Amino acid sequence: MAALLYASRREDCPYEIVLVASNNSDAKGLALARAEGVATFALPHKGMKRPEHDDAMDAAIREAGADYVALAGYMRILTPEFVGRWEGRMVNIHPSLLPKYKGLDTHGRAIAAGDSHGGCSVHLVTAELDDGPVLGQTPVAILPDDTAETLAARVLFAEHQLYSRCLEDLVSRPFRADWLFERVGRIALALPEAEVRDSHGSPAWHTGGKSGKFFAHFADRHHGEAHIAVLVKTSGVDEVEEMAARDPEIWFRPAYYGASGWAGLILNRPGVDWDHVGEWVERSWRAVAPKRLAGLRAAADEF
Repeated sequence: MAALLYASRREDCPYEIVLVASNNSDAKGLALARAEGVATFALPHKGMKRPEHDDAMDAAIREAGADYVALAGYMRILTPEFVGRWEGRMVNIHPSLLPKYKGLDTHGRAIAAGDSHGGCSVHLVTAELDDGPVLGQTPVAILPDDTAETLAARVLFAEHQLYSRCLEDLVSRPFRADWLFERVGRIALALPEAEVRDSHGSPAWHTGGKSGKFFAHFADRHHGEAHIAVLVKTSGVDEVEEMAARDPEIWFRPAYYGASGWAGLILNRPGVDWDHVGEWVERSWRAVAPKRLAGLRAAADEF
């Protein structure tokens, strides 16, 4: 927790710590946070049912205005309901090179197995213990005379370096063009006969082979716009104008493309609904896909 806190004080760090919370009122991290001017919340779990305690922790986190949760020495198993509320936005650090040695005594198990390296992993939290997607790892060499304690001490240095870097990457990637392009690409390329092609010097997605058409364009602040967006087909200019007027934080009329009925769906903003993005990319695909493909897709949807 201290490593994350002091990393957040760097001028260009993309996150700030808004709350330090614990189920242990005597946790040293709480005292440090208070001394550094960070809000704290402590709620002992004794006598409380697990869902009740998790709900109280969740409420405190949300009241603080947090967008992400970083676990740092929080040793209680969280309920699936709590984990689900923060899916993709809760991280943990584990002292092994996952998927090796989930659970406890990771250093002793690595030494006993004769491994050349121990290490640490930062991962997204899922309902299964130490099982979420790995965001980053640092291997740490195991020396001939290492004990679990001496290895743990060196791994701790690596943990302090790795955790803040992975957290910075996690909170900043929803605003990065490379990550957004890859995310939209997974959606677009899942559609029949979709492929990536350049259009006017920018990446776009095309369907229907040589005689087919483009159904989505990726716009990275094109023509001076502030937005990173995916451009999708609509019924026409009137629909574009109506959506941009109704939800200007989500939609805009893109230069050049807007006159042809393309709408800009803004991606570099908090809380993007990726199901909504997927629905619009597919709607756009259906608008231009050959009848043979659209018919097959409609038939598949019935099942």
